Formats: sequence, structure tokens, C-alpha cells
Amino acid sequence: MASLTDARRIVVKIGSALLVDRTSGALRQNWLTSLAQDIAWLKSQGVSVVLVSSGSIALGRGVLELPTAELPLEQSQAAAAVGQIRLARAYEEVLAPHQITTAQVLVTLEDSANRRRYLNSRATLEQLLSLGVVPIVNENDTIATDEIRFGDNDRLAAQIAVTVGADQLILLSDVDGFYSANPIEDPSATRFSIIDKITGEIESMAGDAGSGLSKGGMKTKLMAAKTATAAGCAMAITEGSPLNPLKALEEGAAATWFNAHTDPQAARKRWIAAMKPRGTVTLDAGAVTALKSGKSLLPAGVAAVSGAFLRGDPVAIADVSGHVLGHGLSRYTAEETDIIKGRKSQDIEALLGYPGRAALIHRDDMAL
Repeated sequence: MASLTDARRIVVKIGSALLVDRTSGALRQNWLTSLAQDIAWLKSQGVSVVLVSSGSIALGRGVLELPTAELPLEQSQAAAAVGQIRLARAYEEVLAPHQITTAQVLVTLEDSANRRRYLNSRATLEQLLSLGVVPIVNENDTIATDEIRFGDNDRLAAQIAVTVGADQLILLSDVDGFYSANPIEDPSATRFSIIDKITGEIESMAGDAGSGLSKGGMKTKLMAAKTATAAGCAMAITEGSPLNPLKALEEGAAATWFNAHTDPQAARKRWIAAMKPRGTVTLDAGAVTALKSGKSLLPAGVAAVSGAFLRGDPVAIADVSGHVLGHGLSRYTAEETDIIKGRKSQDIEALLGYPGRAALIHRDDMAL
């Protein structure tokens, strides 16, 4: 079984039912306080934590005294707007006594589908984590529509795990793992402790989306597991309702672990290497040496630019003899790169008219 303290970075998905009492609509304060204790424990072990949290609509619904039935889109968006500020405040208040700073990050499906916005999200989250902050991520339900929303926070959590290069994704659920059948309907159903590979047989056990014990059923959890494990991130499904659910998982609580067969950085490098480049940046000898020692590519090391690429597009990285060293995701367009090539990073604002990122291609966005 995986140990949470062995991870460098963990994403934890929290559903509405864990945070908000279904009858009263009030926050489950004792549970949230215990979760904050778990997060503080993980951070004391050197583990970075990202939370993907539902709850804004459930909280806002209670404040606005909206019915418990499914809400029209406009009312859902209004409830989310009211509830989101309360949700963020709740996390801030329970984590502040542990000297943990929180940040609110709202995303939509477009933020992962569009490469430029994906890279911007990744850079923001990386910066927050480097500063010791615990980001609280949620779908932006105040503007999301059925066409652009993730639809289930299992999928969102998996995408965030990929974005930040997490080692582990923990789905705190209303079930304690993945079963061979719905255990409520089939008493003979058995729980898997470890799943090494998601086969067709495993998928058939999940049933239809919505037929499981949680909102999206097991179908969406398997989709999340596929996304996460392909990116080198192990995933666990465990019951989240008891107090201190993460500590309980570490101490052997029932769960199903989906194993990854690579590490997040290696998976990301393979993804970048497989992309078709839309241009080429040619480096001087000094930049080639710097890259081979693990450095990011700065504009000063670029001798020439070719092609028509946009921010976030893959480009080939070559030396002056034309030998391709690898691929990377550019943080500038071809036109911008041509303007700042050979210049120091501190000159970027004067050259482009706005402040930019110091690196043209960050080392994490590069496969050599």
C-alpha cells in the first residue's frame, strides 16, 4: 500500500456531502477541523497538498433558502456565487491556526483544454505550492454551463493532479473503495485493495454513470483513475466521512489504490516529446550546456527562431548545427521570441511592453 508521507505532492478531492450536512445545509465544522489537522500533518512531513473541493452550491443553497431539488442553471450559479465565499472562508479559518495560508483557484474545462490557459494554471499553482500555500480548487460554477463544465469533481481532481504533477490523488468518497459490484445491491461484492491495470473487465464492474453510490458513480472514478495513473499519479478511493480521513487512510483504513507505473515528471516528458513541433528555437553553445545541466531556457540563449507558434505550443530545440536536442512548450509566441532572443530576462518588459516570464521554456516543460 502507498504511504501518503512518501509523496511529494498530493491532491485531495472532497465532495459536497462530506462538507455540508444534507439535512440542515450547514457546514460539518468538526469534520473540516479534523481535515485541517490531517493537512497540517502532511505538510509537517514535507508533502505539498492541493484540495479540490465541492460545496459552494450546497452552502449557497442553504443561505438563499433554495429548494433541495435540482436547481435551474441560473439558481445553481447564484448559489455557487454566494457559497463560494463562505467555502473559501471556512478553509481559511480551519487552516490558519496551523499557520497554513490558503488560496482560492476557480477553473473551467476550457482551462485544461486550451494549452496556453493550462500552462498559466500550472504556473500559478506551482508558484503557490512553492510558497507553502494550500490551493483550494473548485470548478467555477458561477459561470460554468453544461457545455464547458467538468461535471464531476472526480474528473476535475484528476486533471488538477496531472497539472501539478502530483504523486497521489485521494478521492474522499461515500464508499470505501472499488467493488466488483454495487455492495448495496449485491452482498457478494468484494472490494479491490489494489488495481494495477484498468481492464475491460474492471470497467464493466463500474456499471453506468450515476448508478453507483456517489453522484457520478464509479464510472467517473475510473475515468479519473485512468487520467491520473497515465500521468504517473497513484489514486485511492476511500470513505471520507470519518474524522481525520487522511490519517485514517495512512493507518490502514479500507481503500482501493490504483497504481501508476511511472512517475509524474517522466510521464509529462513523454507527453511533450510526442507532440509535433510548430517551430524551432536555435540555441547558442552556452544555452545548450545550461539545458544539459538541467536549467530552463532563457531568452538570452536563443540565437534564432523559425516557424509560427503561439504561447503554449510545442517547439523543437536545436543547436547551431541543426541537431534537435528535444522539444519544449514555449511561453512566448514566435513573434515575441524573435524580439527577445539574445536578450536578458530583465529586458523583456521594455522590449514587449509588458512583464513576462523569465524563462522562454521552463525545464519542467521540456523533454530533451
